Amino acid sequence: MSGDPARPAPSPIRRTVVPVLRSHRRNLGALAAWSFVETLPVLFSGTLVASALDHGFLAGRPFEGLLLLLAYGAALIAGTLGTRQAIPHAAAVVESLRDELTRRVVRAGLYRAVYTEHAAADVSTVARVTRQVESVRQISGGLLLSLRTVAFSVVAALIGLFALHPLLAAATGGAVLAAGALMALLTPLLRRRHVALLRAQEELARRAGPQLTGVRDVVACGAWETAGRAVGVRVDAEAAAVVAGARAGAGRIAVVALGARLPFAVVVLASGWAVRTGLLTPGALVGAMVYLLQGVEPALRALVQTVGNMGLQLSVTLRRLAAFLDLPPRPAAGTAPVTGTGIALKDVSFAYGPFAQPLFTRVTLDIPDGAHLAVVGPSGIGKSTLAMLIAGLETPGSGAVTLGGTPMPALAEAELRRRVAVVPQQSYVFTGTLRENLTQLAPRAGDELLDEAVAALGLARTVRRLGGYDGPVTGAGPLSQGERQLITLARVYVSEARVVILDEATCHLDRAAEERAERAFRARPGTLIVVAHRISSALRADRIVLVGQDALTVGSHDELLATAPEYAALIGYWHGAGPRPEDAHGIPPRL
Repeated sequence: MSGDPARPAPSPIRRTVVPVLRSHRRNLGALAAWSFVETLPVLFSGTLVASALDHGFLAGRPFEGLLLLLAYGAALIAGTLGTRQAIPHAAAVVESLRDELTRRVVRAGLYRAVYTEHAAADVSTVARVTRQVESVRQISGGLLLSLRTVAFSVVAALIGLFALHPLLAAATGGAVLAAGALMALLTPLLRRRHVALLRAQEELARRAGPQLTGVRDVVACGAWETAGRAVGVRVDAEAAAVVAGARAGAGRIAVVALGARLPFAVVVLASGWAVRTGLLTPGALVGAMVYLLQGVEPALRALVQTVGNMGLQLSVTLRRLAAFLDLPPRPAAGTAPVTGTGIALKDVSFAYGPFAQPLFTRVTLDIPDGAHLAVVGPSGIGKSTLAMLIAGLETPGSGAVTLGGTPMPALAEAELRRRVAVVPQQSYVFTGTLRENLTQLAPRAGDELLDEAVAALGLARTVRRLGGYDGPVTGAGPLSQGERQLITLARVYVSEARVVILDEATCHLDRAAEERAERAFRARPGTLIVVAHRISSALRADRIVLVGQDALTVGSHDELLATAPEYAALIGYWHGAGPRPEDAHGIPPRL
């Protein structure tokens, strides 16, 4: 039973690979069909050669024999066509597997960064995405192509041998099965030898590194012999691992010898007897040799060389990825519903680490339901950090952040993420259709809601240029930075979020487009918080939060001008003499 708790859960790799294969049934079916076409030369090689000899050249009809050989050439052309047509279907499966693994590795990296201790500084996720996942893509592609060649070639050769004489197919089939069993027995040993070699190499690097970096100290202390012995032991261990791996790999020769060379030797040794007794004709004898040398033996060589080596690498890489994807238990999440959009920070302190200078110490802030708030302050003062605290994406070291009167850790996370949205300065547009980009946070959004967002944000020209909502969007496509920001804003506009935080999310828009976007969100139900980079954004807000050194000052524009020198200085910067950076270069000043 699937619900039996005693039954082990499927591995993360199995949970990744199997759904990808299921979603590509059509590609796999087409791959199998074209693989069959590819193996037509193997299927007909022996029978056509046998017929060309028996019914053509040996029977005194060379023209008929030549036609049969030309038919074999036609089969070779068809096989080449099959190879060409099979590759795109294999590529579709492999690329989908790469994409799914990339998503899972990134998700696991983010999970570990958030929910495990000291994982935020772990940069190994980048290596897994760029190297290990790419290695899986390359190896799995080669394996998929090789495995189908091995399987179809062996089956085609056995069918051809059966057509020549059932005894040939039975003897060869038994030898191939024995070779496969031997390969299955060798694989775990080869894997252990490969892992042992990797460990020996890692240990050698670990021991040799300090000796090499401190070579002057080693020589100065006269300890070069001791250091040499310490490193030499690891060198010897690596050499022993290499030798052990090579000895285990030598068993692959036996696989080819048992599956292909042994049947070939039997056919050659029994050829005189088989022809004299009429068991085989001369043509059938040559055809059997063709099947063994051009069908069975290349397939077994591919099995032990390509599949054996690549399969070993794939197994080790997948095991490393599986260990990373097998996530530790997630901390208990809140379950309370989101009942309002009023946000409050009470005695909140925050620092990026136990020894870092605190950005905030016991600050308090009330943001009522439906407020329009602007956050201003010098660059690097902590405006984005404050936005992350308000959104519940950062956890204060002390104090509490509440939403609707409920502490954010007690809220159901999925619901919290639906109700509170942060739009960062960096816009994220992915490959797909424009509709998929706009409805990422609201999959059920219809054209009516999309039309409303497009009209409110001024995105109509971009929609027309892309060919409508179902027009293609590519990650590196012809979209300006401003258009990308508008698409990102529209994505949040159609979502369920009732607290929207724009963290310099309009920095690539001109003043008119920025005002239009902010007014659109202001007219939308809920709370709007704008991390401002222009004075116009601050003037449009109901209240302004000035982020200072370890303090928050809240008031209207006039109140802050009268009571907060830092705000007056900031306004002076905004209204500084001479052309502003945005006027000269089209780039707004960063505050």
